[in-house]
Amino acid sequence: MTLRNEQHQFDFDFIVVGSGFGGSVSAHRLAEKGYKVAVMEMGRRWTPANLPRTSWSIHRWFWRPRLGLRGFFNLRLFRHVAIFHGCAVGGGSITYAGTLLPPPEKVWESGSWSGLADWKTEMPRHFETAARVLGVTENKILGPADLLLKRVAEISGVGNTFYPTKVSILQSAEGEPPGQTCPDPFFQGEGPSRSTCIACGGCMMGCRYGAKNTLDLNYLYLAEKHGAHVFPETKVVNVRRLDVRSDGSAGYEVSTVKSTAWIRRQSRRFTCRGVVFSASSLGTMELLFQLKEKGSLPAISSELGKHVRTNSESLIGARVTGSKQDLSQGIAIGSGIYLDEHLHIEAVRYPSGSDAMGLLTTILTDGCPGSQRIVLWLKNVMGSLLHHPFKTLRMLQPWGWAREAVILLCMQALDEQIEMCWRRPWFWPFRKFLVSYGEKVPTYIPRANEFAKTFAQVAGGIAMSTLPEILFDIPGTAHCIGGCVIADSPDHGVVDNRHRVFGYKNMYICDGSVVAANLGVNPSLTITALTERAMSFIPQKAETRWNDAASVVAHVGAH
Repeated sequence: MTLRNEQHQFDFDFIVVGSGFGGSVSAHRLAEKGYKVAVMEMGRRWTPANLPRTSWSIHRWFWRPRLGLRGFFNLRLFRHVAIFHGCAVGGGSITYAGTLLPPPEKVWESGSWSGLADWKTEMPRHFETAARVLGVTENKILGPADLLLKRVAEISGVGNTFYPTKVSILQSAEGEPPGQTCPDPFFQGEGPSRSTCIACGGCMMGCRYGAKNTLDLNYLYLAEKHGAHVFPETKVVNVRRLDVRSDGSAGYEVSTVKSTAWIRRQSRRFTCRGVVFSASSLGTMELLFQLKEKGSLPAISSELGKHVRTNSESLIGARVTGSKQDLSQGIAIGSGIYLDEHLHIEAVRYPSGSDAMGLLTTILTDGCPGSQRIVLWLKNVMGSLLHHPFKTLRMLQPWGWAREAVILLCMQALDEQIEMCWRRPWFWPFRKFLVSYGEKVPTYIPRANEFAKTFAQVAGGIAMSTLPEILFDIPGTAHCIGGCVIADSPDHGVVDNRHRVFGYKNMYICDGSVVAANLGVNPSLTITALTERAMSFIPQKAETRWNDAASVVAHVGAH
């Protein structure tokens, strides 16, 4: 097949891989500028009508298509971390809690992006745009768990740090009843109709009431209105240069298969002038490792997979067995506090009946990781069973967990890092996988554990932790970032400060993988704002010359 550079011979101007916060923003802004855009999304398209009612609907909640599980939530276990993430049209926005917080200004002063732009001057306007499109507002619905958090914060001497979260959830005006449907309140009627929040706590199970501002209701919705074509259940398996001797200036061929098919994979090929990788930090790293190894994109920086961060998180909490209050009521993450300048805690909940995550929780245990902590945990469990047998058994079984439990999401603004590489693990030598290595992120945060104990005592419950943290020294996180970080050159990162991939033209990465510092807060708003900034540099289609290449800075500080 002969391919010439005439623009009209390409299937699309841009192909965006992934439809999360980076992908949806990219699709909208590129389509708005007149480009013909395709979005390749591995997950399914969800609507309020087909979302699962509880997490026990495993086949419609969990994403493992090879096992017949075609939901929107995924859990990836690594030696150093357990990563929770979403997979759907709209990316993680379908299953995220709707919490959108800006990071502290100090994040722009650390990491490989430091000094590469006047971040403190440039970023505020992009955060403002992101917040407006995502419909960010202050949470006005404080449920029982939020009020408990506030009370315990006051007892612990940090009550002044309590705050209602900034959320992307439509709430009723004062004096108005919840659950009211109204015409689009965000885009002068260009968006879909919405309904106000009923405080069911179901944000992370997918909002079945149209109150959470998921990406398929804003950025991606507007992208499709401007002509972007979304391909759901489509997995990208190759991105190669049309001229293998070039730097991509001749365009690219993107190969896909049907992600939910077992046998008939429906292989397809599309050509385009530019590519935007937005498959999440994990997804983009995994795909680029494969493309680098097979020779499709051999010039990808060897820094790929390095500087991966997780907000240094720990998941603890408390369960109040037989609670008279329904602790699941409210917004999934409705409030937070700061124990100190580095340690940030948010109150998290699942909706009543969604108890499957209870299988991962157990009695809180202190101590350093290893066999001693496991022995101490067994001692705690046995002691609790002897002194409070019925209460302990009730706490350890999952049914009723969501109604009775409050998760305390602990995030630290400390620059702990791990690395990801592409290897054959010892237990499965037949193919390579994404595996983690390096120093482990600590799973035991003494001050956070003490707060959880106080929380449980005040609530009349039992403090809890997660089994992977205790048994395997593996922290859990929903905030994996880094791996393709912004830097001054391919010696230090994978993209430049405009998100252009070093070594290739018209190729970008716009997702959490470019984040070059530990944010200490939920990263969705930052990813959205960074992508808004990256897209602002791309000219209108009528003005483009299709020669956008990464710039290398001679020297910027020490790395």
